[in-house]
Amino acid sequence: MSSNLAVKLRSGTQKAHTAAENVGFMKCFLKGVVDKESFAKFLSNLYFVYTELEAAIKSHINNPAIAPIYFPELNRQASLEKDMVFYYGSEWRNLISPSPSAQAYIKHIRELSATNPALLIGHSYTRYMGDLSGGQMLQKVAQSSLKLSGYEGTSFYNFEQIPDKKAFKDKYRQALDSVPVDEATADQIVAEANSAFQFNMQMATDLEGNLIKALGQVVFNNLTSSHNPGSTEAPVM
Repeated sequence: MSSNLAVKLRSGTQKAHTAAENVGFMKCFLKGVVDKESFAKFLSNLYFVYTELEAAIKSHINNPAIAPIYFPELNRQASLEKDMVFYYGSEWRNLISPSPSAQAYIKHIRELSATNPALLIGHSYTRYMGDLSGGQMLQKVAQSSLKLSGYEGTSFYNFEQIPDKKAFKDKYRQALDSVPVDEATADQIVAEANSAFQFNMQMATDLEGNLIKALGQVVFNNLTSSHNPGSTEAPVM
């Protein structure tokens, strides 16, 4: 049995984490450059992904591997629905659709749910721990850049039921280490966490066309020309 899944996930995803921070859209975002349309589309893709991921995880809460890491306070679907109303209005469901990359991600989640649900842990880890860590900085950037008031338009990043994020992340890592999987499965979970980074990177890359239209190619190139060393050596996710 594997009892160090949390460490395996952190160390095994460092390169992917740094690569994700070097996607053009994210580099611009981290520098405070984001337009409303692109950000709304970014969140709409996440709405579809989280809806699928959370349904999949909930459907397997009696699975011994999933039960330890099922924390409903992490769920983002309802928060993303608030954001969709803010950006698209009451008819938002008729105005948004998942990008091709988001559709591919959703398909992959469904396949894992049907064939090997324990591997969903890799996707849960990558998304939720990222949201509780760097996501909090992205929220501040969006609030400032888009001149948003309070949590309007950034409900996604607001974990109302998790007041102490550091304590919760410690709790989550302990839960990961209690998951009853062998070393081979643990390695597969790490591989899926890296896949999650790849899917998220592709969704971000898809948005670069919109951002280039808003900024201009020259400005975009200037903002994204340098390599970001990444934050993987920063405090643990």
